[in-house]
Amino acid sequence: MTDTKNEHLLFLTGKLAENRLRKVLESMQPVEFSYEIRNIGVSVAALMTVQMLIRRLNNLEGVDRIILPGLCRGDLEQLAAHAGIPVVRGPDDLKDLPQFFGRKGKAPDLSRHDVRLFAEITEAPMITIPEILKRAARYKSDGADVIDIGCLPDTPFPHLEESISALHEAGYLVSIDSLEDEDLLRGGRAGADYLLSLKDSSSWIAEEVDSIPILIPEPHTDMPSLYRVIEYFEKKSRKYIADSILDPIHFGFANSLVRYHELRRECPDTEIMMGIGNLTELTEADTTGINAILFGIISELHIGNVLTTEVSPHARSAVREADRARRLMYAAREEGSLPKDIDGSLLTTHARKPFPYSFEEIRELAQEIRDPSYRIMVSEEGIHIYNRDGLATGRNPFDLFPKLDLLQDDAPHAFYIGVELARAQIAFQLGKRYNQDVELDWGAAVPPSSEAEQEKPTKAAHNLKDRNAEYNEAGSTLQASKLNKRKKKKAS
Repeated sequence: MTDTKNEHLLFLTGKLAENRLRKVLESMQPVEFSYEIRNIGVSVAALMTVQMLIRRLNNLEGVDRIILPGLCRGDLEQLAAHAGIPVVRGPDDLKDLPQFFGRKGKAPDLSRHDVRLFAEITEAPMITIPEILKRAARYKSDGADVIDIGCLPDTPFPHLEESISALHEAGYLVSIDSLEDEDLLRGGRAGADYLLSLKDSSSWIAEEVDSIPILIPEPHTDMPSLYRVIEYFEKKSRKYIADSILDPIHFGFANSLVRYHELRRECPDTEIMMGIGNLTELTEADTTGINAILFGIISELHIGNVLTTEVSPHARSAVREADRARRLMYAAREEGSLPKDIDGSLLTTHARKPFPYSFEEIRELAQEIRDPSYRIMVSEEGIHIYNRDGLATGRNPFDLFPKLDLLQDDAPHAFYIGVELARAQIAFQLGKRYNQDVELDWGAAVPPSSEAEQEKPTKAAHNLKDRNAEYNEAGSTLQASKLNKRKKKKAS
């Protein structure tokens, strides 16, 4: 929300939300703006359209800005042109209005981070160059800064040089990851930007190539060997990155964290890398939480390079999660705050505040309904579905079905109610925020480009910074239901 100091705001709402809007605004006092609340004459705010507002909106003298309900659909530029003043959408939920006006501080800047993210294509020798480029494009869209080409033991990689060339031509930074000196030498000579990894016995490779090496101990628990190879590169004034190796749980994990701490203490100015696949891949737990903890450590130790992988199916969003985690931890560190109330991208299965309304509030709202359309809400008590005929509460959609008056000849509407009740049940069981007609928010676990189209008359923007985003037209079930009614009316 932009600065509203000394502005006079006009809040448009419906009959059912008018009192709640008034209470929320009163609870925010004092505010730096004056305001007026205007009931536009519909029961449900989400049923407002821009065309309706253009017909009904008048007497705007003294109004500096119009605030619409978050679920109101239509082209705000058209409405603003008609009104002659700016128009913005508020939050989907009235209880988020204080946050919309910055009552919890300004929105954090998540555009910044200080971690270079390497994403490894582990099976590169076994796939084609077009497949490598396709994977690289996905990793880049998820936040990767460097595409790491993995080499497999005893596996020929005849297209290694060509892969590096193709990636460079496509604009990627490239690293080569191998346990074999020959692979590293080939990759370096082909122009790889980074080599993973060199150690005391293979440091000679750096004399043959210009690539920046990642240095590791030999063996990996021997820190003196790492300090020797670091000193070797320091004397030559060659760029390098050091990695003391993160071990899996029960195979040296705690000690490996101590090694990273020691490395930072002994080499305060050295660039460090941490490869996190030994935790994300080898721990049967959701990777969002693992990434959150690891990036907290990475942030505290100022580790500037991270290597991540997506080999196991359960780690399929590890790159995207790492990108969100580095931004979250950077913002928290810069603000001197805990990593909370900043960004919820790593809260994929649970929400910090899943149930904004109590059963009593929902029951009070249900008593005001005067139309047959069903509304669905979720509280700690369960799933609530209501219309003018009453309120039904349950924890399972099958228990609620007998209490609903769903017309047998309106399959699209029945399908819609079934989908929404299923979403509500998932939200109730997991403790997620549910808003009718809005896809459940799975955070970093789901790529934005693959989110299912939302079945709804309007599609609300998920970000308060983008409240003016264009809304979709009526969804497929609503269109089908209207078509069925037209056909029946025509037939009769």
